Order: sequence, then C-alpha cells, then structure tokens
Amino acid sequence: MPLLLTGGAGFIGSNVLKCLNDKGIEDIIVVDNLGTTDKWKNLVGKRFLDVLQKSELFTWLAQKERQISAILHLGACSSTTEPDANYLLENNTHYSMQLAAYALKHNIRFIYASSAATYGDGSKGFSDEHQVLGQYEPLNMYGYSKHLFDLWVQKQGLLDRFVGLKYFNVFGPNEFHKGKMASAILKMVVDIQKQGKIHLFKSDHPSFADGEQVRDFIYVKDAAEMTIQFLNNSLAGIYNIGTGQPVTWKALALATIKGVDLPGTIEYIDMPVELRGKYQSYTCAQMHKSVTEQLYMPQYSLEEAVIEYVKGYVLPKRCL
Repeated sequence: MPLLLTGGAGFIGSNVLKCLNDKGIEDIIVVDNLGTTDKWKNLVGKRFLDVLQKSELFTWLAQKERQISAILHLGACSSTTEPDANYLLENNTHYSMQLAAYALKHNIRFIYASSAATYGDGSKGFSDEHQVLGQYEPLNMYGYSKHLFDLWVQKQGLLDRFVGLKYFNVFGPNEFHKGKMASAILKMVVDIQKQGKIHLFKSDHPSFADGEQVRDFIYVKDAAEMTIQFLNNSLAGIYNIGTGQPVTWKALALATIKGVDLPGTIEYIDMPVELRGKYQSYTCAQMHKSVTEQLYMPQYSLEEAVIEYVKGYVLPKRCL
C-alpha cells in the first residue's frame, strides 16, 4: 500500500523522499505543484509511483481509502512574508483540515508539518507539550495559518491520533527553488564569493548584541530522519523538530566562511523596516519529549552540517 507524500518535491519533502528511498521504500505517491519552477529537479534520481497535482488529490483519493498506508502532509506555502492571508488560510489551514478529515474517516496514519513560526517571539517558550499549545502568538500570517491547524487538531481531540511536527530552522540540499525563502546560507555563500563578506542584521532586541541573535538550526538530513520515524511507531501529538542547541547567526556565518574556504568577514546592517517587531531573536526547540521517548535525535553538529552542505551541494550547485 503506497504512502502519500504531499510537498514531496519541496525542500523538506524531497529530502524525506530520499530518506525513504534509502530505506528501500519506493511505493510513494508524490503530491506537489511543480509549476514553472525548477522544483522538479528535486525529484530527479528519486523513486516513487507517480506525481499528482495538488488540485487533483481529492479526486484521485476517491475510492482509494483502502490503498493508502499513511499520509505525510508536508505540502504548504512556507513563505513567512506572504501577504495574502486568505491564500494562506485556504492553502495551509483549510486544505490540511480536508486531508486530515479524510485520514480520520478512513483510519489512515496522518503526520503533518507544523512550524516553529507558531511560537512567535519566543517569550512564551518553545514547548511541544499540548497543554500550552493555545498560549502562543505567531508573528506572521504563515505562522498563524499553521497555528490555526494545530489548534483545530487539538479542538477535534485528535492529538492522540495525529502527529504534528514543528520544524525549526531547517537548511540543506534541495532549497535552490525557494528563492528568498531559502536558508541564509545560500546568500552568505554568494556574498563571500562576490564581496568577501557576509551581511548580518543588527540586533533590534536589547538582550542580544549584533550577530548574537540565536536560532535552532537543524540540517535537513536530520530533520528527514526525525520525520519518517513516526511511520514506524504509534506515537501521536505535537513534536519539535530541532536540535535543542541554540546557535548564533555569527557562528553560522563563520561555519559558512569555513565551508567556502575563502577569506571572509562579517558586516552588520540595519534590520529591514518590515521585519522590525516580527523578527525572532531567539529560537530553541524544547526536546525533552523526544529525549524521554528515546526518539531519533540530530547527529550532525552545526559546523559539520554547514560545511557538508556548502562543499557538497551549494558550491557545485547540485541537488540531493
């Protein structure tokens, strides 16, 4: 029985697809909008049964409820700067509700992508415990669209059946198509090559010096392993997909410079007006639940992951 993978040609989705292939799993239906972008390149070399257009999915699913082993719902608009709230609600929230209802009706394992953007400015923590789910206040509409679906799952009493994965700052192969939404590493590499320097935002938070703003950066290969483990267990609920190890932007920049292997310096520039008040100066996944339940934890250190990514994928401009 095939696995349904939405967003399978996207950044995280295509890495999950490769991870599944590496474990001998090929009976996969990929769902995505390839459009006129180069996203299709992320599928080259991967093994799967078919690729479906997102708009065709529910027509295709009719009468196939006994033919789907599980649904990995990773597809979404992931742009944190998308201004169209109605589009985000329809694409990220309502579409997810419809697919979740199908999975529930037919008793199909349902694992979906949430986001660390749901945590907002971090002042209320980064806990994946269910009792605090409603306290978070996202800073942008993307995060809110994801948060609304988390709350819907909770309200429907489905946190003991579904799995929601809150991805933190994921970077790695197969993000070339993401443009401005790709990890900062891509821009850093270009800046080093062209200018010999990396530009980082000055801090707009009194508790953090320039370059000392913190993120929980996680390599996509680790994120993929953390994702697919839920296909092989019966756990349910919200889980953070992060390292639990906060890293400064300065450390990320220095690791990137090392990966490019060219002289480089760091220059601090003003925070864009549109980001002020909406910028997360600190993110760090609380991983207590995953540690307690002895789940897969990230294996790559930040420097190891950045150097592998830069040397193996960014500089040669190749996909996974």
